[in-house]
Amino acid sequence: MNPILLDTHAALWAADDRLKPDAARVVEAAAARGELLLSPISAWEIGMLTRRGRLSLALTVEEYVRVLFSQPGVVVAALTPSVALAAATLPEKPIADPADRILIASATAYGARLVTHDKKIREYSKTTTNLRCIAC
Repeated sequence: MNPILLDTHAALWAADDRLKPDAARVVEAAAARGELLLSPISAWEIGMLTRRGRLSLALTVEEYVRVLFSQPGVVVAALTPSVALAAATLPEKPIADPADRILIASATAYGARLVTHDKKIREYSKTTTNLRCIAC
């Protein structure tokens, strides 16, 4: 099996048990194998969402992110210079959102399937053989 990388909203949904059953099974299996990836860009996105009032959390954002990233089976996907460069140079007609580009490049670098609800990312995955998505 390949590792699984969660898009930020997929990570939020997984934490709240709101993933579709098929996606939830894939995520649970990846966590059990120690192959559930979260990108540091998701911490940034969660911080931005809370700052803009688009996300309310029961914990402080710092505590929420700490707990999210310390779940059993979660591995932090390194945001390396090569991932950052790959995000800047995606083939075809890439996504405009920089965070989404980093997630795409991270999934590609790790050979991971990206769990996402984002239609633009899922459509983009159809233009390249390097990215495989799972709808959540």
